[in-house]
Amino acid sequence: MCAAPMALELPSAPKIGMVSLGCPKNLVDSERILTKLRADGYAMSADYAGADVVLVNTCGFLDSAKEESLEAIGEAIAENGRVIVTGCMGDEAATIRARFPQVLAVTGPHQYETVVGAVHEAAPVPPSPYLNLVPERDLKLTPRHYSYLKISEGCNHRCSFCIIPSIRGDLVSRRPDAILREAEKLVAAGTRELLVISQDTSAYGLDLKHAEWPWKGAPVRAHMTDLARELGKLGAWVRLHYVYPYPHVDRVIPLMAEGLVLPYLDIPFQHAAPNVLRAMKRPANEARVLERLKAWRAICPDIAIRSTFVVGFPGETDADFQYLLDWLDEAQLDRVGAFRFEPVKGAAANALPDQVPEEVKEERYARLMERTAAISAAKLQAKIGRTLDVIIDVVDEDGGATGRSKADAPEIDGEVHLRDAGSLAQGDIVRVLIEDADEHDLFGVPAA
Repeated sequence: MCAAPMALELPSAPKIGMVSLGCPKNLVDSERILTKLRADGYAMSADYAGADVVLVNTCGFLDSAKEESLEAIGEAIAENGRVIVTGCMGDEAATIRARFPQVLAVTGPHQYETVVGAVHEAAPVPPSPYLNLVPERDLKLTPRHYSYLKISEGCNHRCSFCIIPSIRGDLVSRRPDAILREAEKLVAAGTRELLVISQDTSAYGLDLKHAEWPWKGAPVRAHMTDLARELGKLGAWVRLHYVYPYPHVDRVIPLMAEGLVLPYLDIPFQHAAPNVLRAMKRPANEARVLERLKAWRAICPDIAIRSTFVVGFPGETDADFQYLLDWLDEAQLDRVGAFRFEPVKGAAANALPDQVPEEVKEERYARLMERTAAISAAKLQAKIGRTLDVIIDVVDEDGGATGRSKADAPEIDGEVHLRDAGSLAQGDIVRVLIEDADEHDLFGVPAA
């Protein structure tokens, strides 16, 4: 009788830990890095102790974000010791190395090959056909039912408070067929909501001169409206983020009314007072914006508009701030976030005269948030008694669930809290009868 063959002992795959900071665009970068590393044979670690190398994907947009990134690097070094830094703050390698000389490597934003190469050097994968396998689908850091879809890198704007172009460069758009192919794969793998992101979604394809590429037997332009229409045919919710109000955005609203795209626009207005907008080097067309908001709502009454605003920008007077409050009263935006102006190293706004005192920034921030919370509360109260579509994010052990309506993006907007929802599962899209509301969230029960 032949002896049983000796069991093959596979080499152990190095494990990678990841700390991902900052915006959804950074999260997409982290997913791409981890997907490539997984394809190269690496395993993933959920904690510092189990990792052979820890990647810290940093944010460098504000000084406070930089400090958070430095703290994360410090924690990773203290807990693990073998750290590679990437992301937006990677352009400040000297600063990082001065504080943490023991980091193994520092790479800049969306330098996928460079950071993967640094990992290979720090923790090589033992050669093995059993380890070097390509995963069936990309690794995701978000739940299975929603995915961020990055359509471009960089930005052509030169806003005086922003250093993104100096970090990520000018606009570089992806081909529409490549985006649609990725989106199709995500939907096939279980994604029920696609969150379209970039630095400037409205400018998508400008660098490609809006050229056409073949997709499923027909040409598709590298243009926001064409891309949105094709994404809407895939059967998932499509949510548009970081949309500048260019004229062609008007042509996206009918797609929302048709149900191809979610009735949701994330538009970073930043301010309304003409003097402040000019100092920010942003278009001072707030009156026209109000007219367009009315027109959009006439076409698609359920459209939800979210935006962000900066208070305390250099030169912002009491009259400018009151102008913003009055504008918000008229605009009636559904979701609003605000930031106190913070000088960022390298931003032109730092040199502007008439810097606003910190205590004035705090007072204006509190007033703006109070005003917008009241607007939000009134809008949500008007939804009581309606039945809305809700995507389920979490189901708890007590028969409750938490989800989001079409007006709510994950992490940044409100939620819908459900009772009697024990039969639901994450990723389900259900009809919900709204029973109550507060300033930011809705409460309801699955409709019969």
